[in-house]
Amino acid sequence: MIRDIRFLRSSPGLKDMPDFEYPEFAFIGRSNVGKSSLINMLCGRKGLAKTSGTPGKTRLINHFSVTSHGPPPGSKPHEWLLVDLPGYGFAKLSKEQREKFEGLIRGYLMKRENLACTFLLIDSRLPAQKIDLSFMNWLGDNGISFVILFTKTDKLSKNQLQSNLKSYRGSLAEHWEEIPLVIPTSAISNLGKEEILSLIQQMLSEIL
Repeated sequence: MIRDIRFLRSSPGLKDMPDFEYPEFAFIGRSNVGKSSLINMLCGRKGLAKTSGTPGKTRLINHFSVTSHGPPPGSKPHEWLLVDLPGYGFAKLSKEQREKFEGLIRGYLMKRENLACTFLLIDSRLPAQKIDLSFMNWLGDNGISFVILFTKTDKLSKNQLQSNLKSYRGSLAEHWEEIPLVIPTSAISNLGKEEILSLIQQMLSEIL
């Protein structure tokens, strides 16, 4: 469904970002959650977002220009921006550095007017983490729309995945009256790719 994608810019601050009015779809998660691999899977380009064994490699806001279409076949193509945000929860950064990155992330999420949706990546192998729940609550308190993407599901058996999903939804129910949409994904098997891109197309059709 993605016809073309190209890197636009890496920005250290809001004033440096591309001055386009296209809808933006941002991807964010705790450090080492598999964000770059998931973005590459969605776009069908292995080297698009840089992966690394070192958590916290993404320290700038990266914009990519995307042209996509359908379904159905022959539908009008849409132009939008994919945004690769820095991760949060850097264990090895100083307090000053963490505050800088948190300010960059939260400034973007609150002030970027053409942000259409935020995809929050969560490691499916772990129980609900305090830092993730806190970030979700912040998003909700500020009226920022988001979808949860469960990553690395290929590391779990089908029964383990279902059990973890049930447990996670239970944790969310303690804080949320309406649980956000959760989509299981895998950068290895392409699980979730069609559902995520279809959701983006649906949102674009409503916006444009």
